[in-house]
Amino acid sequence: MSALHNPFKAALRGGDPAPRIGLFLGLADPGVAELLGGAGFDWLLIDGEHGPNDLRTVLAQLRALQGGGASVLVRVVDHDPARIKQMLDIGVQSLLVPMVDSAEQARALVRATRYPPAGIRGVGTAMARAARWNGVPDYLRRADGEICLIVQAESRAALEALDEILAVDGVDAVFIGPSDLAASMGHLGSPDHPEVRAAVLGAIGQIARSGKAAGVFATRLDAARAYGQAGARFIALGTDTLLLRQSAAGLAQAFRAGADQAAGTGY
Repeated sequence: MSALHNPFKAALRGGDPAPRIGLFLGLADPGVAELLGGAGFDWLLIDGEHGPNDLRTVLAQLRALQGGGASVLVRVVDHDPARIKQMLDIGVQSLLVPMVDSAEQARALVRATRYPPAGIRGVGTAMARAARWNGVPDYLRRADGEICLIVQAESRAALEALDEILAVDGVDAVFIGPSDLAASMGHLGSPDHPEVRAAVLGAIGQIARSGKAAGVFATRLDAARAYGQAGARFIALGTDTLLLRQSAAGLAQAFRAGADQAAGTGY
């Protein structure tokens, strides 16, 4: 298989209706990434929007996850083409871009991920890990086709423009962010509000009918299963930060409550 092959993009295009499950990584630590890479998730997303990740921590985690079973996605901090170019050059192939509210923004993002004449990505393969520093002979010819661009719809404006966003050639998937959508709909802090849940389900169905892949964030398993049944092709089930805090807090509370619970340390 070519070093340029993007298995996550291929999976989204495949015929398997079962959603691909994933986890967001916000601890910016390659050891945590390596550990979770073998935990059974189909994909892991290194979060550069809310997590304290920068170019070097993303690179370290890419290396830690190389050769593992999970595909790697990265959420960039904003729409800046220069930041996107750096992420592509260090080897990121699947990008999640937050706060995409219009087809115009989506088209600009497509151009940021493509080489000329289709886009504006600068050519610097001699310094690019993605091209193995000019070690991949057909990189420039094939790179564009292996990029998976996922735009994040997380506002009323985005849902109103969803058909136009879905019509943009080069957008592979749309990921629904219920927390920001809830805030936009007047339900700050309530991503499971019935009105928000209905909007998310409607958007997933709309994306699925377009032939593109729908993704969503859902920390509640009942919501995740409902979104999968509605047509979501990839679902984030949580974050490394939440898993660590909830597990640690639960263990401490169980001990103080006198519960007979094994610590699970293996000792």
